[in-house]
Amino acid sequence: MLGAIEAGGTKFVCAVGDEKGTIVDRFQIPTITPNETIPKVIEFFKKYPIEAIGIGSFGPIDVNRESPTYGHITSTPKPGWEDYPFVQGFEDEFGVPIGFNTDVNAAALGEATFGAAKGLDSCLYITVGTGIGAGALVQGHMLQGHSHPEMGHILVRRHPEDPYQGRCPYHGDCLEGLAAGPAIEGRWGQKGIELVDRNEVWELEGYYIAQALMQYILILSPKKIILGGGVMNQKQVFPSINQQLEEFLRDYVSLPELSEYIVSPGLGNDSGITGALLLADQALTESNKQYNKQY
Repeated sequence: MLGAIEAGGTKFVCAVGDEKGTIVDRFQIPTITPNETIPKVIEFFKKYPIEAIGIGSFGPIDVNRESPTYGHITSTPKPGWEDYPFVQGFEDEFGVPIGFNTDVNAAALGEATFGAAKGLDSCLYITVGTGIGAGALVQGHMLQGHSHPEMGHILVRRHPEDPYQGRCPYHGDCLEGLAAGPAIEGRWGQKGIELVDRNEVWELEGYYIAQALMQYILILSPKKIILGGGVMNQKQVFPSINQQLEEFLRDYVSLPELSEYIVSPGLGNDSGITGALLLADQALTESNKQYNKQY
């Protein structure tokens, strides 16, 4: 039995299940402070004989195993979570292997294994919600170098008729600052769910997301792009993205039919938690290999 944590900026989703993505039980709690959130997560897992835990976390996080701060959440504006030793706390509590990556990398892994990109060795998963983040699978492996990707903070061209200054606390008018859920509310004075019939809202949203997708396509050339998160529940934004992406690309690269290439998550809201189960399975497999080498 495996444990899984999808640690989002708004809520923690926890589950127990297996390497096939089958979920036996789940638990959800708002993301408050570590002292308020983590004890309830531990209490949930204590009910089960889990052999490993996979954590897909909001970032930035330290995923470099050679780093002294591996397993930490690093420079987040969320109160109490900056420099939080996420992995160490669960290793100390449970003594089992811990898989650790970003929530969006976990979601990309889930979608590539059981969801909209099943059977492909390459995909890009993007969440557009409270923030914007992206995870990528490249040749069957989650993209990771010096650190993990932070694709939500790329710079995009400002629309000539958009006076909004952006609200990213680090970069102001980066992609997240201009197109995440809080930016929509800050610009229009209402949440996206209250602006369903305002075409100009979704045309502008499509303008910024299409620019980002153009850059991701030209750099990573993913075989499938999956758009999730609360903002993307507004399906009327997809045609706007596709139309403006075609205008930006100008036939420079050949792509499949965009309605089949840029899609919603095949696993619905379970992309991240399913990927976290797979992170747990990977950690357990790696631990068993190390044990067998020693003995």
